[in-house]
Amino acid sequence: MRYLRSDGRVAIRRPRPDDEAEFVAAARRSRDLHHPWLAAPNDAGQYAAYLRKIRGRDSSGYLLCDRATGEIAGYANISGIVMGALRGGYLGYAAFLPYAGTGHAGAGVRLVIEHAFTALGLHRLEANIQPGNEPSKRLAQRLGFRLEGFSPDYLFIDGAWRDHERWAITAPEPGRGGERGDGRPTVAVTGVVGSRARSR
Repeated sequence: MRYLRSDGRVAIRRPRPDDEAEFVAAARRSRDLHHPWLAAPNDAGQYAAYLRKIRGRDSSGYLLCDRATGEIAGYANISGIVMGALRGGYLGYAAFLPYAGTGHAGAGVRLVIEHAFTALGLHRLEANIQPGNEPSKRLAQRLGFRLEGFSPDYLFIDGAWRDHERWAITAPEPGRGGERGDGRPTVAVTGVVGSRARSR
């Protein structure tokens, strides 16, 4: 299996058409974990549409995989990518059961952010989190995302327009901190962080 990045326990790769059965099964068994924050693609048609979307010029999608087994532990997306002077996009992700709370999602999204700041050439990622999603906000604060604002009625989710808080992180500049001892950027994650937590 070819991975884009790995930390030894978790690796990231691009979703493929032949991942459909495993992805859909994982999404279905994780419905209660994700509700009411998001709805992952949970049938063949939705998965096909998801692949088409993340293959567009302004989107990029990743599977978060357990390195030992190759199983899909979650997924992450960067959407609304704009280059030019901004070089930014919107980050979202979700863990799948039974990997919620195991650290796989956090490690995987960390790899996605590092990939975005290097291979994709992005400078900024924004994660929009519903105010009631306390686990995601705590993790964002703990790992370095900054709260930049509040957007009422921002996204239509689960039958209603939902308020969101805007959290963001930017790529560290050399000599200004924000790097680990190995020179890789220190990055933060939001989303499903435990068996009772929710994704965006």
